[in-house]
Amino acid sequence: MTENFPSITRRSALLSGAAAAAAMALPTSFGFAANISSTPTSIKGDNRMGYITTKDGVEIFYKDWGPKDAQPIVFHHGWPLSSDDWDAQMLFFLAKGFRVVAHDRRGHGRSAQVSDGHDMDHYAADAFAVVEALDLKNAVHIGHSTGGGEVARYVAKYGQPSGRVAKAVLVSAVPPLMLKTETNPGGLPMEVFDGIRKGVADNRAQLFVDFPTGPFYGFNRPDAKVYPGVIQNWWRQGMMGSAKAHYDGIKAFSETDQTEDLKAITVPTLVMHGDDDQVVPIDNAGKLSVKLVQNGTLKVYQGYPHGMLTTHAEVLNADLLAFIQA
Repeated sequence: MTENFPSITRRSALLSGAAAAAAMALPTSFGFAANISSTPTSIKGDNRMGYITTKDGVEIFYKDWGPKDAQPIVFHHGWPLSSDDWDAQMLFFLAKGFRVVAHDRRGHGRSAQVSDGHDMDHYAADAFAVVEALDLKNAVHIGHSTGGGEVARYVAKYGQPSGRVAKAVLVSAVPPLMLKTETNPGGLPMEVFDGIRKGVADNRAQLFVDFPTGPFYGFNRPDAKVYPGVIQNWWRQGMMGSAKAHYDGIKAFSETDQTEDLKAITVPTLVMHGDDDQVVPIDNAGKLSVKLVQNGTLKVYQGYPHGMLTTHAEVLNADLLAFIQA
């Protein structure tokens, strides 16, 4: 028997949900909130959300806010989140007059939950598809965690060859290589990543509570100020995505050796890392990456966690702005 229902696609449902969420006012008392007190009541610009389709037929959700003639800043999110993780940065830079763009990685957030292509090559190609579709030039690309790996591969393979990238920023980023190997003795053992895979396969919903409650934001440290809303938002973003993409993505962020990507990067590159990052330890990540890029600067944040873009948004936003404007 066939029943006739109103035509509601996953895309329209997600966009409607996003609009409804945006309409809900959030408390302004969070100590880590971006400093946008000088933001006008209405931020002018052509603000839109939509989808582009990649060459292999995958629908990628994106946000494109601000004046289209302004310098673009492109944000690349971490595992297993979405472009929503950049809210504090996108609003801050939008208020400063920039064009801000972010997309949900394939299988994450509102993008298509495809079975294949959950690797750095496809991540970078998808980012380039967004950049081409929006015709972004002279862009600054900022990546957090896995998104930092995406930025490194994108800049090396697409951004510089096409002349579309001005600067790059790697924040708490996974390159050069997270996995411990004979040639990378400072990496993390495979058992760590197998444990994350088991958590995704056995009870992803619980893992996505435990991770932000514990090491991601440093909420497991003594005297840490814990924000339940931040934990809930992490869980919300994660559960929007595909379990298959999250499972496969663990291999992408842990086993991809991006040494050659980093060596190929010639544009000014800022490497930002907290020295209390329990997820991507700084010694085998930020401190190595800055030595590999050709024009890099390392900024270390004492006591800051992996998710410092949220917990310390005011500090990082100011440093990002200074780097972009330099």
